[in-house]
Amino acid sequence: MESWDVIVVGAGSAGLATGIYAVRSGLKTLVLDEKLAGGNISDAPRVENYPGFAEINGRDLSEKMVSQCKGFGVVLHELESVVGLTFEGDTKIVTTSDAVYRGKVVIFATGSHHKFIGVKGEAEFRGRGVSYCGVCDGPFFKGKNVVVVGGGNSACATSLYLSGLTNNVTIIHRRGAFRAEHRLVLDVTSKANVNVLWNTEVEEIKGDRQVRLLSLKNNVTGEKTEFAVDAIFVQVGEVPNSAVAKLSGIETDVAGYIKINLKQETNISGIYAAGDVTTHPVKQVGTAVGQGITAALEAYNYLSQLR
Repeated sequence: MESWDVIVVGAGSAGLATGIYAVRSGLKTLVLDEKLAGGNISDAPRVENYPGFAEINGRDLSEKMVSQCKGFGVVLHELESVVGLTFEGDTKIVTTSDAVYRGKVVIFATGSHHKFIGVKGEAEFRGRGVSYCGVCDGPFFKGKNVVVVGGGNSACATSLYLSGLTNNVTIIHRRGAFRAEHRLVLDVTSKANVNVLWNTEVEEIKGDRQVRLLSLKNNVTGEKTEFAVDAIFVQVGEVPNSAVAKLSGIETDVAGYIKINLKQETNISGIYAAGDVTTHPVKQVGTAVGQGITAALEAYNYLSQLR
């Protein structure tokens, strides 16, 4: 059973920043991720609010982080899922799909996954016109008519990206105003081929082998309509990836986010959390990086006291 000073669960922005600062502090560090490293930022069509880059593709930014992390000597295991965490005194035992590791500190940076709208046809047509990633699937619908569901930053950013590929983008938002950053709202409303259906919800997704039609309802007037479309991109928020943490006794709030203090500490000594999986109110790449840095440095302080 291989031993490590720090085991980081998750290789998104928070996990990669944690790895960089942990190794630079002289700690033997392992970063694990059930997917490829990079996290959700890899799906962003463009990032304009990360200091140092006026504009950068999300995948390019994540690849730079991964490269820097590996360059400092962090051991990164991709496609290796963490399935359990147990304790032997101050030692943490991390069980994955491939191995078992001992760690003195574990830092959860597991991020979140896309939330579903939960309507009939959503699961049936996933991958056949229902998508949760504009960058991944947008190119399949060049010149087509598509819908984006949501009203936050991700919905507006995805709509902007798709407006350059598709014939027409219709944003369906259940409220009467966007919740996105002001700059994003200005950009998206300036596009001639982007339209908005306010106070509207999707009730059903229909089709044959592909999505063809949406059943819609105006939640103010109650009017029901059908809307022809070639694809629907769901961007209605995220759900924290905290299942393993909760099973290990780490406290979460009612929504499943890991509770932390200003030092990124959880309720269990030697266990920290950073990024979108935590109760921190701001979910941005910049805050995730900052939390990862804090977690790594606090882990160093914790280990220094054990010696």
